[in-house]
Amino acid sequence: MARLRRVVVDVDKPIKEPSLFTLVDALESVTGVLSVNVTVNEMDVDVMGTLITVEGDGFSFAKLEEAINGVGAVIHSVDQIVAGEYAVETPKMRKKL
Repeated sequence: MARLRRVVVDVDKPIKEPSLFTLVDALESVTGVLSVNVTVNEMDVDVMGTLITVEGDGFSFAKLEEAINGVGAVIHSVDQIVAGEYAVETPKMRKKL
């Protein structure tokens, strides 16, 4: 099993419940999770789209998904996975002038 360091997921949740705080609490309760960042990137009448970055040391994606589903939200897509002994950062591309 991969030693997960970071996962970025696009998550949809109902507008009213759960609150963002409830969602963050559920994610932080997953063993191995050290940090959670939730950014709202879309609002609809019934659904709030969020981009969630979770960082830690060897957390389980299945447990992360359980926590998200357990509060009534759903993963729309997995946008980034970082695994291994350390996090490899993607280099920024320079623009040519």
